[in-house]
Amino acid sequence: MMSSMESIPPEALLAAYPEPMRDIAESLRGIVRRAVPDAIERVRQGWRLIGYDVARGRGRSTYFCYVAPEPGHVHLGFEYGVFMSDPDGLLQGAGVTRRVRWVTLREPAGIPRAQLEQLVIEALRVALVSPAERFGRVLELG
Repeated sequence: MMSSMESIPPEALLAAYPEPMRDIAESLRGIVRRAVPDAIERVRQGWRLIGYDVARGRGRSTYFCYVAPEPGHVHLGFEYGVFMSDPDGLLQGAGVTRRVRWVTLREPAGIPRAQLEQLVIEALRVALVSPAERFGRVLELG
C-alpha cells in the first residue's frame, strides 16, 4: 500500500500542467504502484517531481525513481539508472548525467506499461544493492 508523506498531494503538483501531461503522469504513478506496491510516494517540491522511496527499517528509506512532469512531456526517471539493465533500450540520459536515467513520454496513448513496470522493478533492485555491488554492475555492463 502506498504511504504518503508529501507536503502537497501529487494532484496539486500535477494541476499546473496541461491535461495530456497530467494523464501521462497519472499513468506512470499507477505503473509504479503496481510494480512496487509498498513504495512511499512523496512530492519533492524543489525538484518539481513525485519521488518514490522504499522503507529500509529504522526510519531509513531508499529513493529509487520519480515522475517529473514538464509542459510538453513527462519523465519516468531512475536514480541509479546507469546501473540498470535496459533490454528494450528505453533509457535516456547517457552522457547527460553520471547516474540518473529516464524515459520520456509525450503522448498518453501507447505507454509501454509492461516494459516500464520491469524498469521500475529493476530500478528498485539496483537501488537496494550496496555501492560496491553497483560498481561491479558497471563493470559487467561494460
